[in-house]
Amino acid sequence: MQGLADFLKGIGAARFGAMIAVTAALIGFFAFVIMRVTTPQMTTLFTDLSVEDSSSIIKDLERQGIQFELRNEGTIIMVPKDKVTRLRMKLAEGGLPKGGGVGYEVFDKSDALGTTSFVQNINHLRALEGELARTIRAIDRIQAARVHLVLPERPLFAREAPEPSASIVVRVRGSLEAQQIRAIRHLVASAVNGLKPQRVSIVDEAGQLLADGAQTDPEQAAGDDRRIAFEKRLRKQVEDIVSSVVGSGRARVQLSADFDFNKITQTSDKFDPEGRVLRSTQTREEQSMTADNNGQVTVNNELPGQQQNGGAAAKDQSKKTEETNNYEISRTTKTEVTEAGRVNRISVAVLVDGIYTKNDKGELAYTDRTKEQLDRIATLVRSAIGFDQKRGDQVEVVNLRFADAPPTAPIAEPSGFLGMLQFTKDDIMYFVELGVMMMLGLVVMFMVIRPLVKRILASDEVAAAISGVLAGPAASEEAPAAAGGQALLPGGAASAIDVATIQGQVHAQSVHRVGELAERNPNETVAIIRQWLTEPTK
Repeated sequence: MQGLADFLKGIGAARFGAMIAVTAALIGFFAFVIMRVTTPQMTTLFTDLSVEDSSSIIKDLERQGIQFELRNEGTIIMVPKDKVTRLRMKLAEGGLPKGGGVGYEVFDKSDALGTTSFVQNINHLRALEGELARTIRAIDRIQAARVHLVLPERPLFAREAPEPSASIVVRVRGSLEAQQIRAIRHLVASAVNGLKPQRVSIVDEAGQLLADGAQTDPEQAAGDDRRIAFEKRLRKQVEDIVSSVVGSGRARVQLSADFDFNKITQTSDKFDPEGRVLRSTQTREEQSMTADNNGQVTVNNELPGQQQNGGAAAKDQSKKTEETNNYEISRTTKTEVTEAGRVNRISVAVLVDGIYTKNDKGELAYTDRTKEQLDRIATLVRSAIGFDQKRGDQVEVVNLRFADAPPTAPIAEPSGFLGMLQFTKDDIMYFVELGVMMMLGLVVMFMVIRPLVKRILASDEVAAAISGVLAGPAASEEAPAAAGGQALLPGGAASAIDVATIQGQVHAQSVHRVGELAERNPNETVAIIRQWLTEPTK
């Protein structure tokens, strides 16, 4: 203890305070590093939560004693990565998150005996709206949705019932495609009895009308879908075949198709006069004979036997023959139905970039493509779209330099053992954080602890050196006496001279070393001299 007290007195109050401050800082730093390393890695449990769902999930996590963090004003909840899967299943078992709406679970705790039909109808409408909102939120790019249904009842003594309608408000990331908007309308219309897709209106969070419900021609909408799908398919085919020649991302393709959505029905009859076939024949023959009775009309003349007796009288005879032939003439009836959606014309515009090569200086130089290359690309495009000159199709291939940066070499992906190490972004950030902390620890070790230890050791070395220098004169005084004693011996003069020379060299080296230490450590030297001056003499 006395030695420790002397050591503390020797280093001084300032140095002692500095050592305490450095020690506390080191303890705090390493404690932070240890706590940060041992803290579990946090990951996202749920995002885009409503206030009700967030409060319910927090209560459940506090009840289970699980550590969590809140981000983005409570809409994002972070939990330890090793527990996220189990927590999601556990919360799903309890019906969380509910999605900010009420679904068919509203009937789970209701008392059907004491509930009126009006309340049941309202609950059914709420449940239907909530379930539709949950289904719509499952679509990509949709963050939140709210559905309002109007299901009017048929009035008494009314011939026709009013049609139901629906309005939907969505909050999206980016923008919705036309196909997604139509999908939402048909989804809601199929879930509500009697609701037509044309009666569904959709509005986004900015108040922009996405579907106004004024579309009364479903065939026109189907025709637009067909045209868009046709253009998209041909554009992709042209981009694929051109990109394989000029390189990925070095071609821009615009394709426009002119469709005829008119439905035409044409019926024509054709007769062949040469192709006759006898169908039926009808022959009719008439013969009559009249005798001259001088204009006397008697009963005797009208009797059958009297005509034979009057052979000498004059007679009038007539004969008539009639023949009717019916023929079948060949007839061709042709009915042509031209469906809607005929392609009248296709126009394609292809823009390709030039060729980049390195010159003697190693810089990228731009070179235009030759006309022969452009003609070959145009030939490929015509083959890809089914070019028809009679239809009026047009294909234009132009070579211009793109405004963006020249193409860069693709980065080779690791293969073999490195390809098997599939680290996620969170894992990489965790390793980077550990590396930074290790670097900080090494910096503190070499920049703080090592200089402090060297200064303490240098103080002890300076003190020992100064003590040896002060002890040097006494040793030198004893040396001549020893040398004089040895001079009496035979041959002792040479030995005395050698000892004196060695002692002088040692003394000179010690003084020089003390001077260097004093120059490098002036504060410690002054502190040691002051300590010696204050020490009582014995």
